[in-house]
Amino acid sequence: IGSITIDEDLMDAANIIQGEKIQVVNNDNGERLETYVIPGPRNSGEITLNGAAARKVSVGDTLILITYAFMDIEEAKVFKPSLVFPDEKTNMLK
Repeated sequence: IGSITIDEDLMDAANIIQGEKIQVVNNDNGERLETYVIPGPRNSGEITLNGAAARKVSVGDTLILITYAFMDIEEAKVFKPSLVFPDEKTNMLK
């Protein structure tokens, strides 16, 4: 379905790795899709849907990017997810 390119600084902040499966939720139109991550240039703020996935979003849409992990119940009880809220205008880390 395509891929998503994400600024490597944002990837690091969110503990996302190259090739990882990611769910993209578009808050503006309700679309949801799953794809894989390609690293983008650092300090660029880039979040770009590629290929067919690009048809599901428009420039300026608010997206939620979600990754998941398998773990046993004891790990899950103490797990702390990574939450990243970049600047709304630039997508850069605040």
